[in-house]
Amino acid sequence: MKAEGRAVCLPADIDTDVVIAGRYLRTKDKSIWASHVFEDLDPSLAHRLKGAVIVAGKNFGCGSSREQAAIAIREVGAVAVIAPSFARIFFRNAINVGLPLIEADIPCDDGNMIKFNLAQGIVEVSGKRYSVKTLSPRMQEILVAGGLVEYWRKRQ
Repeated sequence: MKAEGRAVCLPADIDTDVVIAGRYLRTKDKSIWASHVFEDLDPSLAHRLKGAVIVAGKNFGCGSSREQAAIAIREVGAVAVIAPSFARIFFRNAINVGLPLIEADIPCDDGNMIKFNLAQGIVEVSGKRYSVKTLSPRMQEILVAGGLVEYWRKRQ
């Protein structure tokens, strides 16, 4: 899986309540989640995420186990999330909904062009290459399929 996008940089310890506030969880409308993603951190952030790669500090996705956080990021149009570490439940939720995650500690300036190749374990930031931990072949298959549900549908 290969993709690219411009960087949107976020701090460490972004919890799922910051990704999508609980007040928006009364609906199952994913477009509402997308329009309010990261609203309490920066109300203008959702508009900058379409086609972007989120580059964050450590411990991204900590907090509650709400799957809606990963869905909101995917639905707003973010290409992937790169961080040195992810909360384990968020990590699996993201893969299961088809949101690529890359565990890496890379330099970030908003607007940097980021390219990545998950199969090769390479992230390129403004022309400089970094080797990153690759996902298991099964996780890569799930991402390529568009998430866990689609992965199983294609196997039947």
